[in-house]
Amino acid sequence: MEQDLKLKLEQLHQRVDALKEQIGTEEATKNAFVMPFIQILGYDIFNPTEVIPEFICDIGTKKGEKVDYVIKKDDEPILIIECKHWREKADAHNSQLHRYYHVSKARFGVLTNGHIYNFYADLEKPNIMDEKPFFTLDLNNLKESNLKILEKFTKNGYNLESILDSAEGLKYIKAIKTEFERELAEPSDEFVKMLVSKFFDKPIIASRLAVFKDYTKRAIATYINESINSRLKNALSINDTIPSKDSDNLEQIDGNSGVNEKQDKINTTEEEMEGFQIVKAILREILPASRIAFRDTQSYFGILLDNNNRKPICRLHFNSSTIRYIELFNNGKDNGDKKQIETVDDIYNYKTELLATINNYEK
Repeated sequence: MEQDLKLKLEQLHQRVDALKEQIGTEEATKNAFVMPFIQILGYDIFNPTEVIPEFICDIGTKKGEKVDYVIKKDDEPILIIECKHWREKADAHNSQLHRYYHVSKARFGVLTNGHIYNFYADLEKPNIMDEKPFFTLDLNNLKESNLKILEKFTKNGYNLESILDSAEGLKYIKAIKTEFERELAEPSDEFVKMLVSKFFDKPIIASRLAVFKDYTKRAIATYINESINSRLKNALSINDTIPSKDSDNLEQIDGNSGVNEKQDKINTTEEEMEGFQIVKAILREILPASRIAFRDTQSYFGILLDNNNRKPICRLHFNSSTIRYIELFNNGKDNGDKKQIETVDDIYNYKTELLATINNYEK
């Protein structure tokens, strides 16, 4: 079920990317993107007793207020959906969804722009929709964990109690993660004091706090870099024990001395392999590792999508002893753009370009 759901959502993502520039209105966004999403969840969009468009929600003295869709199961509303144009943010602030929620009797509300779906509940105050979503599905970044949650909203998998049991955990884990990321990026006074108090028993005056804040930033940066390097080294050592398909192929062409001589001149360095692992780590957000391959040549170390020479992801020019370059292809496979880098870790600075390259090939 989960793999089938993923396949259909990936197909919808391709549809959204292909059509979005031609979608000029909110109504068109609903018809082209949101209705297929509802259908993927297993609900019959052509059954007006199951998927009700333009559902009337009378709010106090306001009569005739309408929500874009209400989904019913066993004749009970389970989900209300409000849609925005695909260019707008799927943000509930000042949204009608807040007003519709408490009169709809549904426990869950969704605000979407056709490619991001924010799911809301009433975890903090009964019958009042929370300010922040407990779950967000982004078609641009489908994660296995998100698919497991979305399964619970399908027609065959819907289970109110199961969703509510996991919703609170999802909400607060997300909030804690956000706060933790904020502290890592810019440690607060409280965070620094909490850490320092573990080993420093003197009063922390303002000048001392400023020094400890700087130490904390440097300690975090050092820890992250060491953690990444450790993982890369482990990955490299694992790869060293597994014979690659490329090496198997080389053994089969021993009879061709010209080819062998050329291969003998190719020296795949540890630094090139470390660069390959960094690129793979970046792209694992959107690709399985099996789709990322490399081919070393005399002039550059090439990293490819699907081991296809016509789909270069980037090239590492590390053969010079003094200057290193990464060649990017986010502007097309025939428009390589070389960027000088100081160390292999500088590859992380080009995450946006690497992700854009894959998105160009996947359109």
